[in-house]
Amino acid sequence: MDGLEKNIKHKKITDLISKIAFLTITTICASVIVVIVAIIAIRGFTPFFTDYVVDGETVRVNFFDFLTGLSWERGSADYGVLFIFIDTLYITFLSLLISVPISILTALFIVRIAPKWLSNILNVSVELLSSVPSIIFGLFGAGIIAVIIRDIGSLIGIQTAGGLSILTTVIVLSMMIMPTITMVSVTSLKAVKPELINGSLALGASKTQTDFKICLTSAKSGIMGGVILGVGRALGEATAVTMVCGNIDVGPTFGLFETTRTLTSTMLSGFHEASGVTYDIRFSVGVVLIILILVTNIILNFVKKRIGKMGN
Repeated sequence: MDGLEKNIKHKKITDLISKIAFLTITTICASVIVVIVAIIAIRGFTPFFTDYVVDGETVRVNFFDFLTGLSWERGSADYGVLFIFIDTLYITFLSLLISVPISILTALFIVRIAPKWLSNILNVSVELLSSVPSIIFGLFGAGIIAVIIRDIGSLIGIQTAGGLSILTTVIVLSMMIMPTITMVSVTSLKAVKPELINGSLALGASKTQTDFKICLTSAKSGIMGGVILGVGRALGEATAVTMVCGNIDVGPTFGLFETTRTLTSTMLSGFHEASGVTYDIRFSVGVVLIILILVTNIILNFVKKRIGKMGN
């Protein structure tokens, strides 16, 4: 009996230590995020309350003009983020239009259609593709895709900035987020209960009907989770986008062969050379990006919950 009591006491102590350890780690991680957001927010609001001396002139960024402006750095303190905000959403939307269907169908092929040997090869390939650094996608986009877009533009009589354009940016972003969505979709499809699949086949449904109506429907919540991760990467990508978007100073722009600018490319381009108001204003753009990502995640998670309830 004493041994049993000691064993129970030992388990309680172990559980308590584990709980404290996990709580400490979680608190540290959460604190780091809070500190980062707080610092960016403080630096981001500085340009609207601080006077800067630019070319012998005292200037201050107007908060309203910053939020509603359609040009970037056209004057000593003339910064507008509205057109960049719109361009960022536009590019992300186009990237999702391309990447989501391809990713879902690829995942379905890997899990339900391809023979096992081919499925394993494709699965590893997708995992390797997801680990490729952003700079590699940027180099590929600037050196290969931009050249192809430039040649296509010349062929149809459209002048491009050497291929740097919305279309090039969308293609590069689509390539970057497809592995993420595909991997999560593969995991979700593998989690579909065999009973549902066998039941559908037993009732006379074809394999194709089962794949689309049972497998995809059952995995829809997990697939939506992959889309959310893909959106997060698309909104937060900086290096590759900066190399292929062109960073136009006015907007918004919607033509596929026109140059564009995103929130992340604005923050990254010229960051090390910037000083004073041109440096601090990039933190202001960072605040806008954080708010955009936060709101987008809230909306997409709400949609995910609604999708998860459908058909249940």
